[in-house]
Parts: sequence; C-alpha cells; structure tokens
Amino acid sequence: MRFWDYNKEKETDSHGVVLVEICDSNLLSTIDAEEILEEEYPEVDVLISDCLSYCGLCAIKPYALVNNKRVFGHSAEEAMDKIRKQIDEELAAFAE
Repeated sequence: MRFWDYNKEKETDSHGVVLVEICDSNLLSTIDAEEILEEEYPEVDVLISDCLSYCGLCAIKPYALVNNKRVFGHSAEEAMDKIRKQIDEELAAFAE
C-alpha cells in the first residue's frame, strides 16, 4: 500500500519497496534493466511504461524514475550505476 505525503514530498511504502519506472522507448531498453535490478534488489519493483511524460528525454539519455526521482546518465551503464546508488539511498532511508 503506497502513501504520498505531499507535505513532506516523500513517498513511503508500508512494505519498504522501491519503485523504479522505465520508459519503454528509453535507451535503458538496450539492456535488461528490469531483470538486472530485480535480481540485485529483491526490494525493488521495476515497472516498464509506454511513456513517463518526460518528452524527448528518453531519446537523448537513458533514465528512470526511482520513487519519483529522475535519475539519468550519459550511457546505459552510467545510468544503471546512478540508479543503483539512488536505490541504495532509498533503502537506507526506509531502514531508519
């Protein structure tokens, strides 16, 4: 069950799950980001969407939304490294 606290601008999850959203047209589709992340992080759900409404960004840079925070890199590998870092930060926040 997800709750959005607009006053604190922080998404919380009663189960401690991190949500990673990836646009289907994104340059991250050149690698299997969904499988990689779900294998490395059992706490992570990866959602592949037709469009995340960041028009044009998916054609320029690989990116994802990690708990609604935009994370991108110049290459798919750099984006994945930054996504992993953001996931680690989100999980650390849940552990507090």
